Amino acid sequence: MNLYNDKILQLQKDIYSKQYLLEQMIRSKKFMDEHFAEKIQLGEISKSANLSKFHFVRLFKKHYGVTPNQYLIEKRVLEAKKLLASGKSVFESCADVGFESASTFSGLFKKITGVAPADYYSKKATLKK
Repeated sequence: MNLYNDKILQLQKDIYSKQYLLEQMIRSKKFMDEHFAEKIQLGEISKSANLSKFHFVRLFKKHYGVTPNQYLIEKRVLEAKKLLASGKSVFESCADVGFESASTFSGLFKKITGVAPADYYSKKATLKK
């Protein structure tokens, strides 16, 4: 029985090698980059990495320095900045990047960028003239 358990433990170590886990983190980040504008759940993201939610969140934070939720918010704000700079309204930008609430979007945008989305939009519009 010990030989059997040892074999299983060795297989688990091989499956979850550092390279494998790195590939899973890259895959999950790519999944978020491709689906950031959609309403995606942690379960979907961790499934894309073939990991449990708990294991995924821990590894993602260890690898990227932020939680998957923080990464997704920052990705959405970055994309919203591009849309605002291109002339899209605050409301359109908010909806296009996957925020369901304009007030949540505004608060997170300001927290990350230091400026409200409406002010960012106005500033970019002024610079274009």
